[in-house]
Amino acid sequence: MLAIALLAFAGSAALCLAMEKHFSDLLERKPTRRQLKGLRVAGWLLMALALAAAVHHSGWAMGLVELSGVLMAGLCLWVFALPYRPRWLLGLAAASLLLAPFSALGLI
Repeated sequence: MLAIALLAFAGSAALCLAMEKHFSDLLERKPTRRQLKGLRVAGWLLMALALAAAVHHSGWAMGLVELSGVLMAGLCLWVFALPYRPRWLLGLAAASLLLAPFSALGLI
């Protein structure tokens, strides 16, 4: 379940950074079209991996419920922390992206 949450959080962070306003606010530079497209593709790929992990873990019915729950929790964290600790969220997204494979393998 931790791997699902980490993948969903990293995917939602990538999709949020794919918006020009969030990218500019967090990284303090203007994004290129290639960067925005790459972040969109990476975000949806991470979301698809989170969906696959959730379905593998609990089946279609409960897997979708688990994914929805952890996705809402991650998005709440993103929404409430963005105005106050934006750099903290970038570090948290990077850490979740690095820890997700280890969690999926059962090493964490």
